[in-house]
Amino acid sequence: MPNKTIDFSDFEKKTKIIFKDKKILRQSFTHRSYINENAGTKLSHNERLEFLGDAVLELIVTDFLYKKYPTYAEGELTSLRSALVNAIIISEVAFDIGMNDYLLLSKGEQKDTGKARQYILANTYEAYVGAVYLDQGIEVVEDFLNKTLFLKTEEIVKKKLWRDAKSLVQEKAQEFVNVTPAYKVISESGPDHDKHFTIGIYFAKNLIAEGKGKSKQEAEQKAAENALKVKNWLD
Repeated sequence: MPNKTIDFSDFEKKTKIIFKDKKILRQSFTHRSYINENAGTKLSHNERLEFLGDAVLELIVTDFLYKKYPTYAEGELTSLRSALVNAIIISEVAFDIGMNDYLLLSKGEQKDTGKARQYILANTYEAYVGAVYLDQGIEVVEDFLNKTLFLKTEEIVKKKLWRDAKSLVQEKAQEFVNVTPAYKVISESGPDHDKHFTIGIYFAKNLIAEGKGKSKQEAEQKAAENALKVKNWLD
């Protein structure tokens, strides 16, 4: 479907949020690349709305977590908030509610469905939050977040996804087996601009799990997550 034919009324019906200002709704879905490719358009890209939406999102999420988890310390709440509003979780939510079908992108960006699209979706979600705040007010934003993002909270808490996997596995390994985990590169492949790493996590000399990623840091995190599953330390 060409960008210019996108009908946002379908998205309004889906979210049950009918905008008074249709231009600001369209702007929230407009990526900078689309403006660059369509210089004559009267549209603006969504980066200012994203800036606003990020702040609105942080305030509402903070308020929600503060009330929901009255026994959590400040550090725990901060970590939980970071897990809830990170790009991976937000992009999943954005995709689940169909935002991917309404993005206004350049032809080049339309072809990229990997990590770049993930970040575009997360940024669009934040821009949309900013647009809803301006057009409808903070209570409507709260209702929208309740129906979309906050549904992820229980899973994050139950699986301890709010904890950094490497920190958690180190804490558990020292507690239960009295060792500090070590990470070693098992293999790497691909050209410099598209490397793929496989990294093992070891307790002493024992390989516990492996993780794959496009950077050593990403592969280490995956290895740590897999070790937590192998050792049944997530509950």
